[in-house]
Amino acid sequence: MATEVYLAPTSTETRKLKGSLGVGEIVFMVVAAAAPLTVIGGAAPLGILMGDGAGYPLNFVISAVILLLFSVGLAAMSRAVPKPGAFFTYIGYGLGRPMGVGGAWLALLTYTTVQLAVYGYLGFSINLSITTLGGPEVPWWLYSLAMVAIVGFLGYRDVQLSAKVLGIFLIAEIGVTLALSGAVMFRGGAEGLSLTPFTIPAWSSGSPGIGLMMAFAGFIGFESTAIFRDEAKDPDKTIPRATYAAVIVIGLLYSFAAWALVMAWGPTQVLDVAAADPGGMLMATANAYLGVVGATVMQGLMLTSMFACVLSFHNVLTRYQHAMGNVGLLPHRLGTVHGAHGSPSFSSLVQTATSVVLVVIVTVLGLDPVMQVFTWFSGITTIAIVVLMALTSVAVVAHFAKINIPGTAWSTRIAPAVSTLGLVAVASVITAYFPDLVGGGWELALPLLATVPLAIGIGVVQGVRLRKKSPEVYAKVIDSIS
Repeated sequence: MATEVYLAPTSTETRKLKGSLGVGEIVFMVVAAAAPLTVIGGAAPLGILMGDGAGYPLNFVISAVILLLFSVGLAAMSRAVPKPGAFFTYIGYGLGRPMGVGGAWLALLTYTTVQLAVYGYLGFSINLSITTLGGPEVPWWLYSLAMVAIVGFLGYRDVQLSAKVLGIFLIAEIGVTLALSGAVMFRGGAEGLSLTPFTIPAWSSGSPGIGLMMAFAGFIGFESTAIFRDEAKDPDKTIPRATYAAVIVIGLLYSFAAWALVMAWGPTQVLDVAAADPGGMLMATANAYLGVVGATVMQGLMLTSMFACVLSFHNVLTRYQHAMGNVGLLPHRLGTVHGAHGSPSFSSLVQTATSVVLVVIVTVLGLDPVMQVFTWFSGITTIAIVVLMALTSVAVVAHFAKINIPGTAWSTRIAPAVSTLGLVAVASVITAYFPDLVGGGWELALPLLATVPLAIGIGVVQGVRLRKKSPEVYAKVIDSIS
């Protein structure tokens, strides 16, 4: 019978996760978290409509370049700091322990809000699909809670089970996306094939700031490679390779698929198509180029795409909680590892319970699953992850400036510094357009934006208080972040 393993915090070896994941499995999980089909079917039409029209695909290229530069510093830090806490550990090394704790709480906010956002959209989409096929009308939150239960079951067990499930879904997603893009290329699109979407004049038309914001949000999830360090084979090589691979795969796939979406309707007509029905644009494209069967398959895979997304972020959250539990920032039992599955099982149970509570709360408040739950909380996620990555880039520069490793200026100073500038620019754009993103004025945007500094502040205060009042707990934080 499987048993729950709980050891004293000093017994660190048996509280570690087992190293069984290769580059491919980690890439599967983090690319699945980015939810490619959801981005192409949801964010891309809105980016075309609200952003820069036919020039929207170039935003994916710009985002990928910034994130590749960010990944250079992230990879260098993952080798220098062999800890599974990822961002919060790296920020702690570079900017001090209290700020590292602030980064940990910001990471929890980031991945909790994106989970809630997608659970809302997923429940709504399942109900819509079933009623479209003649099935009964069921409240969206019942489907959301059912998905929470399935995700919780998979997250509780061996991480390789989650990797296999995500791998199947991801292969299907990429396959149907490439099939649609290939069909558009084969038939020559509506107005012929061209590189117009990747030109500066096309990109600068409309509101490129909104387009960049929506494209950047599509990469959320790639950065979670480092959190799987304890479960990776040869992590010093596996984690950097998986990080680069994830950015490149996501960037190429999104750029190609968004370009094909523009070509399918033509640069001069694509904006009108998006304006007519942004939510149905991808299905209309699939119906035109793949037929009814292809469109039906794509609709089903849109649901599995969102499911893969919440499963991936569940795994990321449980590992953040596991790392924080091991250093005393959260209850120690969150750092336990299942005796048979080798997973952070108690952390998974807590995360499942948290998701249930959040879904119940937004339901009781009467929030709309798409216009409020999805829009508001995905907006918080976007600004939070950009701020978190910017802090991490600054921490990389600060950390390596202290230890002064010769011959590594590109990976420890130049690339992180340039990525910091890019991330700050993206954060500024997101903040400026945040009211448009959440669908309300500044009176709604400001309280939602305030959750980001609030999360950081809670962590910093916790770090300072631990240093003063609980030196024995703070010593464990120092052991992890020092």
